[in-house]
Amino acid sequence: MFPYIQAKMEMTDVYNTENRIRLGITHGDINGIGYEVIIKSLSDQRMLDFVTPIVYGHSKVASFHKKNMDVGDFNFNLIRSAQNAHPKRINIVNCTEQDLKIDLGMSTEVAGKAALMALEMAVTDLKAGVIDALVTAPINKQNIQADTFHFPGHTEFLAERFGKDEPLMVMVWQQLRVATLTGHIPLNEVSSKITEKLILSKLHILNNSLIQDFGITKPRIAVLGLNPHAGDGGLLGKEELDIIAPALAHAKTRGLLVFGPFPADGFFGAGSWKKYDAVVSMYHDQGLTPFKSIAFDGGVNFTAGLAYVRTSPAHGTAYELAGKNIASAESFRQAIYLAVDIARMRQEHKNLTSNVLSIPKGSLSSE
Repeated sequence: MFPYIQAKMEMTDVYNTENRIRLGITHGDINGIGYEVIIKSLSDQRMLDFVTPIVYGHSKVASFHKKNMDVGDFNFNLIRSAQNAHPKRINIVNCTEQDLKIDLGMSTEVAGKAALMALEMAVTDLKAGVIDALVTAPINKQNIQADTFHFPGHTEFLAERFGKDEPLMVMVWQQLRVATLTGHIPLNEVSSKITEKLILSKLHILNNSLIQDFGITKPRIAVLGLNPHAGDGGLLGKEELDIIAPALAHAKTRGLLVFGPFPADGFFGAGSWKKYDAVVSMYHDQGLTPFKSIAFDGGVNFTAGLAYVRTSPAHGTAYELAGKNIASAESFRQAIYLAVDIARMRQEHKNLTSNVLSIPKGSLSSE
């Protein structure tokens, strides 16, 4: 799953600062489990063998959460900007110099503003090339709303900031990758949003991501139907016959290896997802419900199609667990691993493409 991470873990001489990924991490909602999973994930000193962590947050808030945890010799290195990050330390940049009131387990305006300030700062650095990839801790989608944040989640916000009209959320766990055709929208709007154009666009984004981000040469993509039993030949709905199937036929003429539409229930229940490199669901819960049942607490949310690498854990703020030191950091840890691997994979893909383009015409012809 993470070839670069695995290789680094197996090496004995791993302190090569030039090869480390400069990883930005936003602290998310300060009243949730964000800092707990960040600290737990970075407590493993082997992380510093392949990544330079830069937390966009607040040093006093971080210290508060650290006191509630048994993490031993763990310290943040306070820096003024990401450019000053120490390659062998866990760095933190204050998103504000003002004191922040912490109300564990509660949604507050202060927490929303702090989450947004950290996110804005990290995105600015990501676009400027100061950091190589971004992992976002969970936010509260209500208290973060502001003049500069009027989105249903990270995915849509980042797409707007990076000039991408159609972001693609891909949930990842080992070899299971589930993309959602429609995102954070009400269920009663899903059917009207499904068009052949949208399906083709998302399939191309996913196909390209599987190639450049996951190193899969010829991706095989399964597509689910919208209706029960994939419409049952039109008896339970016409979207499969009128929209989805024609879109898949069109995609095949463009060279994509796409299959379906499949009935969603039997597809996951029978383990059919194991035959494909990715699955496209028609709406959020159709894909995420089976995904989270299979992935347990190790799933990762990846935003495909952006020019920048962004991942996040596949869970929310978990207010009910805040301050109790019982939250699992597995999803956040996997989000770090995936961000690093995709950043590496993109660089390798870019180098490979550049090398191929630099070969003089005729030099590959047989003599």
